[in-house]
Amino acid sequence: QVQLVESGGGLVQAGGSLRLSCAASGRTFSRYAMGWFRQAPGKEREFVAAISKSGDSTSYADSVKGRFTISRDNAKNTVYLQLNSLKPEDTAVYYCAAGIGWLSLKRESYDYWGQGTQVTVSS
Repeated sequence: QVQLVESGGGLVQAGGSLRLSCAASGRTFSRYAMGWFRQAPGKEREFVAAISKSGDSTSYADSVKGRFTISRDNAKNTVYLQLNSLKPEDTAVYYCAAGIGWLSLKRESYDYWGQGTQVTVSS
């Protein structure tokens, strides 16, 4: 069982930056690939970024590539998402997720989810 708690969301102007954190409980964090997803009002939850168990492989949605960076610190049981050059269309609730398999872009590959943190980007 893994519990995930996101933090770091907030209100920011377009062009600004935020860093999201996701703290995981337990001593098996390094066994899980981690992902970030987001869900805007009236839209489906979509993939944003993922990172492998060791952190040596990452994947990004085309819409955030070059602006967002995912990283992890297995010693701190934490995964991060650095959001730069934010746009109003990045406004959403951001969720982190943990999956026992290889890093994946698919929601169904993840077994555990956090409660989400709101990111609002004003124009």
